[in-house]
Amino acid sequence: MRCPFCAHEDSQVKDSRPTEDNTSIRRRRQCGSCGARFTTFERVQLREITVIKTDGSRQPFDRSKIEQSVSLACRKRSVERDKIDRLVSGVQRQVETMGESEVSSLAIGEMVMDGLRQLDSVAYIRFASVYRDFSEARDFEEFASTVRGIVPE
Repeated sequence: MRCPFCAHEDSQVKDSRPTEDNTSIRRRRQCGSCGARFTTFERVQLREITVIKTDGSRQPFDRSKIEQSVSLACRKRSVERDKIDRLVSGVQRQVETMGESEVSSLAIGEMVMDGLRQLDSVAYIRFASVYRDFSEARDFEEFASTVRGIVPE
C-alpha cells in the first residue's frame, strides 16, 4: 500500500479489525520509509461494475459517490453514521448482486431513494430535489405531499 504522505510503496499492517457493520476490514498501517501511520479499509468487491450516466458516458462504480450524496442529504439531520453506512453498503450489495456488469445511474439513484425514504423523510426530499432536478417550489410541494401520503392538487 502506497504511503499517502511520502508515496513510498511499502507499508506494514499494525492492526486489523472488522468495522462495526462487518462489511469491511479497518487496517492501521505504518510507512516503512517515513514512519507515518494511516488507516485503510478493505471491502469485498464481487465484480467490476460500470455505471452508465444519463448522458451516455460510462464510469467505474464508486461507492464513495453514493456515500457523499447520502451524507449531504442527511447533513444536520439526526441520522447516525452507521445507518448511512448500512444504506450505502445495501445499495452497493444490490448493484453487485444484480448480475450485470453495467448499471444505469438512474437505477442506482432509485435504490438510494428507496433507502432514504425509510431512513429520513427530509433527507429523502433533499436527495430527490437534486436527483429529480426540481426547478421550482411547486416541484417540492408536489413531491413532499407524496411523502406525507397526500395527493397533490
